Amino acid sequence: MPDFKIVVNDPEAYKSLKVVKVKVVGDGDIPFTDKVKEQFELPVAKVNSKLYSELGAVYGVVVVRMRRPDTGDKVKLTCRLEVDDGVPENTVKVSLTRLIDLTGTHELDGEVFRAPAWQIRINDERTSAFLGLKIGDEVPGEVIGLKNVKLVITGGSDISGFPMRPDIPGPVKKRALLSGPPGFHPREDGERRRKTVRGNTIAPDITQINTKIKRI
Repeated sequence: MPDFKIVVNDPEAYKSLKVVKVKVVGDGDIPFTDKVKEQFELPVAKVNSKLYSELGAVYGVVVVRMRRPDTGDKVKLTCRLEVDDGVPENTVKVSLTRLIDLTGTHELDGEVFRAPAWQIRINDERTSAFLGLKIGDEVPGEVIGLKNVKLVITGGSDISGFPMRPDIPGPVKKRALLSGPPGFHPREDGERRRKTVRGNTIAPDITQINTKIKRI
């Protein structure tokens, strides 16, 4: 089976983005499973129903953003929300193991907001829903657990990082003369370069597929 990393962009997230300051607390009862470690599943974050509604996270995915107390470095955790009304107001509970790994502590201040983008990995029979599709084609959101949406293919890349281009037909890899992205960003007006890129069709050796959500 191919191994695809599906990048999901939520184009409506910034239109209604609300950042809420919260206490981020590690919970030993929230597992950090092998599937989460390998990106087949998003980690779980638990919030009460009031905060869930306030965030407006239509697809149940949020970003928890924090700073390491020791270095001040920003860290973030993209999570799948679960409602638990036993969680105090303005509190987000996440895996204790993961929180300590990221921040070195079991509790700290942070903020949470609707995720504008996230990624999930698939390497089972669901990959067949993507094989042979072209940039601009659509896939049912149920393939990655999203209901009542389509995923529009916007691009992708192979294991070497060569990007797919909408103007090159087929599941091919070739050197093409480019005047702009993807695959080439000119520094001067009219500059052109020959670069290796992928065609517009998803093949088994594509590793990343970029998509955006389209509501239906």
